[in-house]
Parts: sequence; C-alpha cells; structure tokens
Amino acid sequence: MKLHKEDIERLERAYRLNLINSISGIKPANLIGTRSSTNKENVAIFSSVVHLGSSPAQLAFIMRPQTAIPRDTYPNIMETGFYTINHVSEAFIEKAHYTSAKLLKGYSEFERMKLRPEYIGDFHAPFVKESPVKIGMKYEESIPLPNGCIFIIGSVQMIICPDDIINDLGQMNLESYAGVGISGLNTYYGFKKLDSFPYVRENEIPEFNEKI
Repeated sequence: MKLHKEDIERLERAYRLNLINSISGIKPANLIGTRSSTNKENVAIFSSVVHLGSSPAQLAFIMRPQTAIPRDTYPNIMETGFYTINHVSEAFIEKAHYTSAKLLKGYSEFERMKLRPEYIGDFHAPFVKESPVKIGMKYEESIPLPNGCIFIIGSVQMIICPDDIINDLGQMNLESYAGVGISGLNTYYGFKKLDSFPYVRENEIPEFNEKI
C-alpha cells in the first residue's frame, strides 16, 4: 500500500480514522481519574500520555476538543487542579476500555464499569485501585493545538507502585505487571521485554556488520 495525502483524504471515514489512529504504533493505556469540586468522580481511558521532563517531573496528555457540552475530565481538572494517571494492566482491559463511553454528565465510570476509586492521603483526585502504577498529578498549563485539541501539562506529585517492578537504575519493568498498550482506538497489546541497552555515547557505539 502506498497512499499520498490526496489518497488518504478520499478514504472512507471510518477506515481513515482507524488507519491514522494506528500508524503511530502502540501507545500507553492509562486511566485518568478526576473528582469535581462537588465530589463527583470520573475516570476515562487515554492513550496520549507522554513524558515531558524529569526535573521537574512532568507528564502531559492530549484532551480532545471540548464541545458545547464538555465531558467531565477537563472541567474537573480545571476546577480542582488535580488528577491521577493509572496504568492499565491485562487484568482489567475491558473495564478500562468501556470508560470511553459517553455517559451523561455526573455519572461515574467508576460505578458503571465496577472499577474501585482509591484515595491516598489527602490527594483530591481518585486513583484506580486495580492499577499497579498510580501517579498523582497537579495541573500546570493548557496549550491549545491547531486541531482544537488541548495539550494538558501536569507535574508529578506522587508515584505509587510495587517495589519489585523497578530495578536499581530506576527503570520500570512493564512486563512484570502485564501492562498494556493501545493501537488505534480499540486494539490492545501486551508488553514483552526484548532487551535493554546502555545510555548511548558516541565513542561507545559498536561496529555493526551490515544494514538490515
């Protein structure tokens, strides 16, 4: 298959949607938990969480355009300034996926999908109890994107995970807790560790024998 821009634009809508959503490869599967100023809980799946920097520790994710009737995640973050990012594992893929449903405002996906909210200390937003890796976030900034989406930047306030999934270098083993990723909109993949390589310095690059 070889498609130019004009060919892509002529594709059937659903086919184009699936193709363009999947060509970026596997993306992390995360549940973002929020709670409104009136204590209404919300959780929704996102595949756009990215690392921004380690000092200060910052992560970001992309929020879809807000319509005249915005969904709960964005307003909750704007109201309270706090949210959580929770890794999805194989044990609850189906429940996590169905949090993408458009429920009526004020209805909790925690309750509908039988996921358990967990509060840790005095952190305002709920974590997902089933998640093996939980990250408490504080909202820092929103950047409007050309397509109407919003780039949400937050600072890491808290990390909760089992001690044995992190090695002596601080590297997290995603395979050890059956973490999953998303391709496109609704296809999930498991993680298997293939190898680990050192931080690259030019004088340490090995001599490779042939082109692949």
